[in-house]
Amino acid sequence: MGALNLSNVQKSFGPVDVIKGVDLEVADGEFCVFVGPSGCGKSTLLRMIAGLEDVTSGEVRIDGAKVNLTPPSKREIAMVFQSYALYPHLTVRDNMGLALKQAGEAKAEIAEAVARASGMLSLEPLLERRPSELSGGQRQRVAIGRAIVRKPKLFLFDEPLSNLDAALRVHTRIEIARLHRELKATMIYVTHDQVEAMTLADRIVVLNAGRVAQVGAPMELYNDPANTFVAGFIGSPQMNFLKASALGETGETLGIRPEHLEISREAGRIPGTISHVEHLGGETNVYINTDVHGLLTVRLFGEHRFEVAEVVHLTPDASRQFLFDAAGERIRV
Repeated sequence: MGALNLSNVQKSFGPVDVIKGVDLEVADGEFCVFVGPSGCGKSTLLRMIAGLEDVTSGEVRIDGAKVNLTPPSKREIAMVFQSYALYPHLTVRDNMGLALKQAGEAKAEIAEAVARASGMLSLEPLLERRPSELSGGQRQRVAIGRAIVRKPKLFLFDEPLSNLDAALRVHTRIEIARLHRELKATMIYVTHDQVEAMTLADRIVVLNAGRVAQVGAPMELYNDPANTFVAGFIGSPQMNFLKASALGETGETLGIRPEHLEISREAGRIPGTISHVEHLGGETNVYINTDVHGLLTVRLFGEHRFEVAEVVHLTPDASRQFLFDAAGERIRV
């Protein structure tokens, strides 16, 4: 069991409020991702769950038990850090089994746990190596294996892929998703990368300035954002925001995804001039300067030929547009 409950959790550093009253329930076995820009409080919130930061007010409960004053070692959690945090003088085998050794577990039990975790992560050929003999991706797998060996109630990941190159990030992301399916464990994962959030999470918690902006399944946030912050943060390229009144719509702002903005050389509702074109093979992103709405992005699937300085016309798909009020909140029509 590894259910988590946060009730009006707050954190202040002196006069500065960093976490401003977070309420959240994470079900046993759920993969929950905290996402948001730098400084939004996501890592601080994770550290409060882990017991590495004190809670100023509110309650943190794991499986119903309040753990505000429980030290990290007693919370039955395992944390995987961005920095790997491996002991350089120990082998992979000893790094993975160290926590169980310190807890006084029998050698046979430690060996069995390490063998199980190393098998899941394809680390068997590396067990006698030291961290200096491993690649970055291998070190991160060892750090994950060390967490698995402990059989925690909660796995906590703090931006674990940030130090890896693009190809390794994709590979390790797939491995983490596979591990979640196999272990059926509760995982809480912090990242600033909304692609990681979208591809890994059962549910995403979008944080903004110490508050929860929205909680939901990945495609729920993509297709039904509650405000302009979530609408702009989830999705790449990000949502276009237009002046609603200039298009005869109610509200302050009209939001439209780049793939739902039609581009034509002949006619359309919004004239503009192409400023840049990204040819990505599977898709083409076209950036258009407009007089009224500023820079807009069109996402086209496949290869398309447009030229810089070419005059084009844009038309939003009325069935896929969103309206927001002056405070940035969604207007339901």
